[in-house]
Amino acid sequence: MDDPLQINRLDAFYGAKQSLKGVSMSIAEHTVTAVIGPSGCGKSTFIRCLNRMNDLVPTFRIAGQILYRGQDIYGTGIDVIDIRRQIGMVFQKPNPFPKSIYENVAYGLRIQGIHNRAWIDAVVEESLKQAVLWAEVKDRLHQSALALSGGQQQRLCIARALAVAPEVLLLDEPTSAIDPIATGRIEELLRTLKQRYTIVIVTHNMQQAGRISDRVGFFLSGELVEFGPTTKIFTNPADPRTEDYITGRFG
Repeated sequence: MDDPLQINRLDAFYGAKQSLKGVSMSIAEHTVTAVIGPSGCGKSTFIRCLNRMNDLVPTFRIAGQILYRGQDIYGTGIDVIDIRRQIGMVFQKPNPFPKSIYENVAYGLRIQGIHNRAWIDAVVEESLKQAVLWAEVKDRLHQSALALSGGQQQRLCIARALAVAPEVLLLDEPTSAIDPIATGRIEELLRTLKQRYTIVIVTHNMQQAGRISDRVGFFLSGELVEFGPTTKIFTNPADPRTEDYITGRFG
């Protein structure tokens, strides 16, 4: 099967400032692709291009192509809401809505016009189970999501993203604001979720990238320096800059 996401010669700009320069890569189905690199290298800009989240920045523009299932997501006549449903996103800081746990997960379904209570109940339960949160919250679904711990809130945000049945899940440093135990749970969760979803994760944590990813892309100053299987990038990188970053000489 063709890779679901193909990025071809992607340039990205915020006003006159160029943030990405000629990035080309392919995201394989049912894999975890980690995007690494020092602060300010373009990692977050890149991942936010993949479901058009940068559209919300007035000065933002791109050149090049991002193909999802062969269709240019920046092409004319594209339904951006539909793109964001199929390519879901989880952010760095857990951002549950000030609603109940149940309503957080049900939110996307209601936006789509689904009102069948039995259907919503089933999706909420399944999504929370996929996010390995169901056992912890099943007896308090109608309590505020804001009462959950940081790690639970982040798993809730993952459940909320999964509820609308995306194919691709984007995560922008999803564990940087939570503790090591919660981080371990989310890493374990992502290893399980790749059986059903295609995952792209931005991480500043080399060890995390090594533990959970199948492929790694190393970004530096807006350029994709190197992209390949995780074991190769970490043990035998082709570019000396990759080796310097991975071994901690800079970054």
